[in-house]
Amino acid sequence: MFKEKKYTVIKEAISKDLAIFIANNFLLKKQVYDTFLKHKYISPYDATYGEYEEEGGQIPNTFSSYGDITMETLMLKCQPKMEEVTELKLNPAYTYARVYKKGDELKRHKDRFSCEISTTMNLAGDAWPIYLEPSGKEGMKGIKVDLDPGDMLVYRGCELEHWREPFQGDECIQVFLHYNNVTTPGADKNIFDTRPHIGLPGWFRGKT
Repeated sequence: MFKEKKYTVIKEAISKDLAIFIANNFLLKKQVYDTFLKHKYISPYDATYGEYEEEGGQIPNTFSSYGDITMETLMLKCQPKMEEVTELKLNPAYTYARVYKKGDELKRHKDRFSCEISTTMNLAGDAWPIYLEPSGKEGMKGIKVDLDPGDMLVYRGCELEHWREPFQGDECIQVFLHYNNVTTPGADKNIFDTRPHIGLPGWFRGKT
């Protein structure tokens, strides 16, 4: 289906128990970050442990983390399944996880090069469907995709517009896993999103 439609859904890509375990790990990370911030052990501008996205960001005032070590390990775990369903050889790029809150909205967008072959995985929380437009045309109605904990939507992030309507639940934990097709020009120079290795924060991009 992916080769023809540029997207597919993998049900139970990981078990529900594992998905909830990873979500709880990430919620604990958020709690630790909040405590560090409250007692001024870290700067609010230091994204090493995560961050609350600034006004003007994609999801303002929502806790998120680029390159979380657990999520990056999950990216490697899911890579064989990703290669199986896409029929592509992939290089891992990076991960991005969020704890969404009531009222959050993901505007229609397409992704940057490192998100060429992407997946969004539901880890836990209230249901929040994602929409995408398989035709690649902008502004279309799109299709709705519902994901249970452990399910993931695989899609061509640079080609298909995708979005989420305003969140009506209280909390939803999601992670994005991003890869490049090894045969795409430039992919060989973009491994790990140009970081020395996985697990490093975003400010390591471009460093050797």
